[in-house]
Amino acid sequence: MTSAWFHCFSGVAGDMALGALVDAGADLDEVLALVERVPVGGWRVEAEPVLRGGIGGTKVHVHAHEHTVVRTAAHIQGLIDEARLPDRVAERAHRVFAALAESEGRLHRRPPDQVHFHEVGGIDAIVDVVGTCAALEVLGIDDVTCSPVAVGLGMVRAAHGVIPNPAPAVVDLLRGVPTWGVDLSLELTTPTGAALMAALSSGFGPMPPMVVAASGFGAGTRELDDRPNLTQVVLGEPMERAPADGQPVVLLEANLDDATGEVLAHSVAALLDAGAHDAWITPIVMKKGRPAHTVSVLCDPALVDDLAAVLTAETGTLGLRGTRLERWPSARIEERVEVGDRSVRVKVGPGRVKVEFDDAARVAERTGRPVREVLVDAEAAWRTEAPAEPVDEYVQEPVNPFTHHHDPDDTPA
Repeated sequence: MTSAWFHCFSGVAGDMALGALVDAGADLDEVLALVERVPVGGWRVEAEPVLRGGIGGTKVHVHAHEHTVVRTAAHIQGLIDEARLPDRVAERAHRVFAALAESEGRLHRRPPDQVHFHEVGGIDAIVDVVGTCAALEVLGIDDVTCSPVAVGLGMVRAAHGVIPNPAPAVVDLLRGVPTWGVDLSLELTTPTGAALMAALSSGFGPMPPMVVAASGFGAGTRELDDRPNLTQVVLGEPMERAPADGQPVVLLEANLDDATGEVLAHSVAALLDAGAHDAWITPIVMKKGRPAHTVSVLCDPALVDDLAAVLTAETGTLGLRGTRLERWPSARIEERVEVGDRSVRVKVGPGRVKVEFDDAARVAERTGRPVREVLVDAEAAWRTEAPAEPVDEYVQEPVNPFTHHHDPDDTPA
């Protein structure tokens, strides 16, 4: 598997993304041979080696003669289908233009297929998008990731007149993407650049672990005073990611062969009341075949002394042991729903909802209903009242510690 990571420290435009891939080794003739399959004419491309802020990069110039044709999203999707591109090139290009259509549709209150593309429907934008997707294929790129994306401020001129910078389409396309603003009244990120990153990237953040094979820089048009006007791409083979730093915790344990079930259950409740993250009991067999139990307590390091005292006092153990660990808890929130005019708590986490059993049991006791019915009704009530995408709105994705995953020419200032 080969990965490409785009570093958008000065934003990104379609020609900059294409230029970065060409600079990293994509053969321009092979790329253009694929782009030429798209049934539009009146364009040519040249790649120029340039310096931006003292760093060498490639400036891709797309020369197009068209000025008045306005294409719909459906028209452009049809052009891509007609081009008979390699499957992955076509699929990626479709994704980019679909993202643009959905964004423009939201902004102009139109169905995506009926959106009229202005700048992003021009020949140069089509060449930028299909060319970038073709360059990824020429380089054999299987996965794309992206850094946070820089945007400018102020106002810019587009087909609809003067609009705020970053352009509304850029802001909409970058929903869910980490971004930051730069104090420059220049269009650092264009809609085409934003759509390429948003539609093609599987993740966003720092450069992922990889064995670097190549890198390249795609140049913008202008020289900037405080930064190189470049988009960087780094190519390489992914590496297994080391575990991310987790939350430090301590595991306290005691082996008991003389405690009754009642004492064990009371001890777990007392430990939880004293602030333990979790507490549980495991059946074991000790020396001479004696049946016994291990009481385990997971706690914050600051509460070790307090919880050790509770564990000793409640169980009468003559000793205990501790281990320093890390944990990676998923975010969750607590909400309330109404079941039969009674309040029931639910815990909402990534991809699941869990009803607080004690609340459900209390409602079941007071209403004479089976507790399993109350559990089902409470979960159904939450799903009915929650937003369409509750997990994305309320909680972060679960952390896996072992894998972390305008100008008419669409050129930045």
